[in-house]
Amino acid sequence: MKTKNVILSALVAMFVSVLALAKDPGNPKIVVVNQKSGVFKVIYEGSKSNVTMRILNQNGTEVFSENLGTVNGFVRPVNFNGMTPGEYTIEIADNTGKQIQKVTYANETSINSVHIARIAESNKYLLAVANKGSEEINVKIFDGSNNLVHDENMTVNGNFGLVYNLKQVAGTPTFEVTDKTGNVKTIKY
Repeated sequence: MKTKNVILSALVAMFVSVLALAKDPGNPKIVVVNQKSGVFKVIYEGSKSNVTMRILNQNGTEVFSENLGTVNGFVRPVNFNGMTPGEYTIEIADNTGKQIQKVTYANETSINSVHIARIAESNKYLLAVANKGSEEINVKIFDGSNNLVHDENMTVNGNFGLVYNLKQVAGTPTFEVTDKTGNVKTIKY
């Protein structure tokens, strides 16, 4: 039900945006629609002219630039996956000036939660990961003095559990689990 509402909202927003573009063809317009995780659709309509699209990060540094040639409109997907999360500026320049639209990109992960539980036997710990689909993760374990004692990359398919025997580890261990998008979960037991 939630997915249907999100899709319906996106379609309504796109329909309203297209209607706004059609009302006043003399003034250039830019509309950015968030299609799916990390992918934005840039819709531009204006008078026939040389058009350039630039994307700037939150510091104002150009991260992408493309001259689209002489056009009077375009629809183009822009993929932010792998970029640093934050606010970005999409700038379209034509012979009438610049049109600017801001977007916010946030990493999304399929990992819902990470849990560590100490097992009844001393110094054994269960790492449990609730996950949808397949996800690359990195597990680091630090000893009580914050020295790295274990570092492992693995692919998790669905929900996952693994028991670590930390009898040789001094002090209270700290687990650090990182997903492929850079989200880090640190758990000190």
